[in-house]
Amino acid sequence: MSLDLILPDSLVKAFKTARHVTVFTGAGVSAESGVPTFRDAHTGLWARFEPTALATPEAFEADPALVWGWYEWRRSRVMRAAPNPAHEAIVRLARHVPAISVVTQNVDDLHERAGSRSVAHLHGRLMQPRCFACGTPWRYPDGMPNEPEDGRRVTPPECPECAGPIRPGVVWFGEPLPADEWLRALGAAAGCDLFITVGTSAMVYPAAELPRIAAGQGARVLQINPQATALDSLADWNLVGAAGVVLPALIGAVFDDASPTTG
Repeated sequence: MSLDLILPDSLVKAFKTARHVTVFTGAGVSAESGVPTFRDAHTGLWARFEPTALATPEAFEADPALVWGWYEWRRSRVMRAAPNPAHEAIVRLARHVPAISVVTQNVDDLHERAGSRSVAHLHGRLMQPRCFACGTPWRYPDGMPNEPEDGRRVTPPECPECAGPIRPGVVWFGEPLPADEWLRALGAAAGCDLFITVGTSAMVYPAAELPRIAAGQGARVLQINPQATALDSLADWNLVGAAGVVLPALIGAVFDDASPTTG
């Protein structure tokens, strides 16, 4: 599906004159690739649990097989997903601006698979598990996890260093953001002159501070989202719609950079 956009001159100029663009993505971008969000209705085993209740260190300590099974189910969905036109449009944008930073709240690797480099992952990386006890990194075996649609309990692997349980590489509720990723994100927000927020409700802190930091440093803010958010009044421009439709059309309109249309 394609979209013909009529853009304000001020927005076109902001893109054309930008020296450093920061793109900040949320769950809505991954959802368009079919990656389940925490708000989605779940079936089978997972229908009995609030997803947020499975995303804490306390939940993992209480029932490691339940939590590891939940994240193996999520990993199987991520690995079957493919980057969508929004991910690809961000890669196209990088070809037209002097500098770009990509900051995401998503734990999947879809930005990287699309071709974005040096993505700051504020909430961790699903594909980089580590030991719950000693923090030693651990690698998944090759191949696709074969998880049933309704989910199942899966005993986590043991750490080769200390025999502790392996945990997902994500940031759970109650845990701090990874310091190096957060510092990169802060630098990207404070150092850009155009900040684009895509597919995020701007309700999860401290990540939701980034567009406000950018605006406070004088950057113009563009929001792309299907629904109204807490950023509506902050943003200089609000484009309403799905990221995979609006963002490719936007890059095409500003830079005369046509992308393949999808049906």
